[in-house]
This record gives sequence, C-alpha cells and structure tokens, in this order.
Amino acid sequence: MSDLAVEPLLSTRTVTVNNVTCCGACRQKGVEECSHATHLVFPYRGVFVRHLGRSDVVAEANQVLFFNEAEGYRISHPVTGGDACLSLTLGEPLLRELAPKEQLREGGKAAFHRPRRRIDPRAQALVALLRHSLSRKVAEPLEAETLALTLVRRALGERTSHAAGASQGRQKLVDRAKLALASDPARRWTLAEIAAEVGVSPVYLTQVFQQVEAMPLYRYQLRLRLARALDLLGHYDDLTSLGLDLGFSSHSHFSSAFRQVYSRTPAEFQRAIQRR
Repeated sequence: MSDLAVEPLLSTRTVTVNNVTCCGACRQKGVEECSHATHLVFPYRGVFVRHLGRSDVVAEANQVLFFNEAEGYRISHPVTGGDACLSLTLGEPLLRELAPKEQLREGGKAAFHRPRRRIDPRAQALVALLRHSLSRKVAEPLEAETLALTLVRRALGERTSHAAGASQGRQKLVDRAKLALASDPARRWTLAEIAAEVGVSPVYLTQVFQQVEAMPLYRYQLRLRLARALDLLGHYDDLTSLGLDLGFSSHSHFSSAFRQVYSRTPAEFQRAIQRR
C-alpha cells in the first residue's frame, strides 16, 4: 500500500520488530491484504479498523491485534490522522511457547482464536520503551529481544490482558464509542456527548462498556490519552505543554494521572528513554 511505511527496528533469529505508519488516506475498506506470517501488532498512535470476515476490530493503543498467517483482511480509517503501530513477529516454536494453548487454534500453523486482546498499562509502557530504545539505536540486541519477549508474554497473559466477550451488537456499540473518543483524544468529553454520538442513553452506554471492556469508559479514555503521552515524551521538552495538549487541566493533573497508571512520573519516564 502506498500510504504505508515500514521501518525495520530489529531482526534477529528470535524476533523481528517493525515500526509501521499509515497516513490513513483510505476512509473506506481498502483492498484485501494478507499476512505472510503471524504477528502481533501494538497500535500506539491514531486508530484504524480491521475488517476480518464479518467482524470489525477497532485498533487503538489499548489493544494488541493478532494478524494470522494467510488470513485475509481489509483496513479502513474512519477517523482522520492515520496510525502508527509496533509489529512483532516471532518464530512459530517461540510463539507456541509464549502463548497460552487456549488462545491458539488447534492444528496447523500457530494462529490466534481471537483478533485482539486489551493490554494493561505495563504493556503500553513496554511498547514505548522498546520503540524509543530501538529508534534511538541505544538498545543492544539482547536487551531489545528481552523487552520484546516480556511485552509478548504480558500482552498474552491471562492476568495482565483481557479478551472482550460480548454479542456482536454490544461490541459494535463499544467500538462506536471508541471511535468517538479517538476522533478527538484531548477533548473533555461528557458522558452525554459520547452517548449522543453512539445513539444510546448514558446509563446503557456505561453498562455495556463496562461489560465488554471490564473497565469504566472514563478510565479507558484516560489510558488512550496517557498512551499518546508515551508516544510523545521523546519529542517534548516542556511537559506542561504536553499535558495541556492532551487535555489535562494542569501539569500536576497530568503528572499525577501518569504516575498512577505507569508508577512513575512523565519526567522519570522521559529520563529513562533518554538514558537508554
């Protein structure tokens, strides 16, 4: 695809890591694509929708997506701005060793049952740490391989990730809410505004979102904002401006929320990626 750019970051016998960016020019479903190997995709900026058969998956920074080998799919970008993802490919023996058996299909090559899982804040931080370290060329291969395997293990862990289980109708409702949030991440949404966007009552929206994602809607939006902060920390000198640009009311509000989720302040995380 002409609007897709792939930047190789690491290639060893253990793992291949690519940084993939897309300008998002295709608003409707694009041409069918097919993966040449099973890989894990961690969106960290923007949003896109993956159309796999009759199922649609909203891809954003709270998720890991599974692209199975030889499985056709289409991509669309209903929200402007494009997207960026970290893509990890492992050898089949290693993937089978890391992935819980119940997450993989029986027989044939390693392939995942579900198209996605929700990842936790620690996994989000590992995505940022791995990408920043490799992009700055300051991570030795052994360190990068270790970070990558830790990320995969955490993204697949039953205690550290979540597989959404819901009817197709409820999942579509939640996905519409996610797209509304992604259309303006810094906006200080009210519950009534999001409910109006998706066409249901605020009470029903909160109930369904909690059932599908196992977390409140407001916390989900906060995680999206903070994931964007992880992406941008290497590009901002003024962290107060970063917080305000992301919709936080003040530097202290931003720093407190970041620390509560990632167990360190934005300044501490920024120093960590700069030292590596």
